[in-house]
Amino acid sequence: MGVSRLDVFYRRLLLTKLFIGGWGKPEDLKRIFEFRKIIGDREKCKTLVPKDYPVYINKTEEHTDCQIHDGFFISPLEHLVPGILPPEAVKARFQFIVPKRWHKDRPVCIHLAGTGDHFFWRRRTLMARPMIKEAGMASLLLENPYYLSHGYRKPKDQLRSSLKNVSDLFVMGGALILESTVLLRWLEREGYWPLGMTGISMGGYMASLAVTNWPKPIPLIPCLSWSTASSVFTTGVLSKAVNWRELEKQYAINSVYEEEIINLLEYCGADSFKMGPKLVKNADSLEHLLGLSGEDRASMGQNSNAGGGAEAGQGVLIGKVPEGGGAVDRVHQLLSSVNSSGMSLDTLPSPEAKIALHGKKTDSAKCCRPSLHRESISFMKGVMDECTHMANFSVPVDTSLIIVVQAKEDAYIPRTGVLSLQEIWPGCEVRYLNGGHISAYLFKQNVFRQAIYDAFNRFSLKYPNLH
Repeated sequence: MGVSRLDVFYRRLLLTKLFIGGWGKPEDLKRIFEFRKIIGDREKCKTLVPKDYPVYINKTEEHTDCQIHDGFFISPLEHLVPGILPPEAVKARFQFIVPKRWHKDRPVCIHLAGTGDHFFWRRRTLMARPMIKEAGMASLLLENPYYLSHGYRKPKDQLRSSLKNVSDLFVMGGALILESTVLLRWLEREGYWPLGMTGISMGGYMASLAVTNWPKPIPLIPCLSWSTASSVFTTGVLSKAVNWRELEKQYAINSVYEEEIINLLEYCGADSFKMGPKLVKNADSLEHLLGLSGEDRASMGQNSNAGGGAEAGQGVLIGKVPEGGGAVDRVHQLLSSVNSSGMSLDTLPSPEAKIALHGKKTDSAKCCRPSLHRESISFMKGVMDECTHMANFSVPVDTSLIIVVQAKEDAYIPRTGVLSLQEIWPGCEVRYLNGGHISAYLFKQNVFRQAIYDAFNRFSLKYPNLH
């Protein structure tokens, strides 16, 4: 199955870059990976969030068919991993849309936000309000950390939804797992039933992670997401938005990534980067498939034949050096930046200055090794799988309550070369739509809603007394 041309075209219209700040602080990554070991095991998480964790409603609006409550609480991640969240994201904010007339029971579905889904209006307009009319179902919309909610939760130095550091995605995931638990327990206390979770694109990933941590059967409807985020940023069209130049530079210069952090990566499934050559992709074939021009490839910081493609290298062993050259342009660029400052080894005024420039030359040599681009992609796959691969988390209590909705030609969420959700969660249902990511998001919201109703009905039939 090919990929959607609309997905490729739409990606070309967006000029912002992801991860312009790099990988994130090494000490933050270490803390995140250690916390992942806890939050990835449901048994270890039973007491992380108290059942009476405080949640507040600070505003209520009356509408003809519903009430809209605005609420907030402090993210439990701030207590468990202090300082890992930016100050703006510590207070979690949500909107709770409750029908004035229930059809049956008091069902509530929590919707997590997809990439770029700032505020609440999009989820409220396209999903929550129609769900009130069609099924008498309430919706709770949680705002993601790092996203804009009436001026909150987004760091001041972040451009729109373009996360500054790779580590920010992992912090977001950890926060949303815990915050979803807070809301599910609050809804239980308030007498709502049944409860479920959904999300589109990144929201689907985050909803899936949250459900792995919930100790009871629960409907889950992840739409346009899959088993791991690693393929999104290494082989999908979104990989073109990654600031590979900065990531490569940091990976080359700071040995902590290669010597320490990589040893903290525990995921070793059949699609792990540790599997080496079995997962190497044909870069030229993928570039042709996505219709990437030479200019597109250059914008990703890609080394010619030696460096491989930005979409290649998934699973390439760290440190493996491919044949050929391809680093000449970078050598000239880095050396010219030194020369432009008016310095050279012959004209430096002191031994100390010569030592300083020798250090720059050493860093330049590290940044120009032919294998660097492939190593960086492989490292990206490793850290992404560690914190986002569903196989690295507990299996949901009842996988028969999971209905996955996928687009057959999705260029944003590649399914090739990674474990399927059916392999990780035996018993889950996958429904496929014709077309790609963008067309499904724009025109298939009714299909997403129907999957939600079906999953909730399945739960009610199977667990009529579980409340």
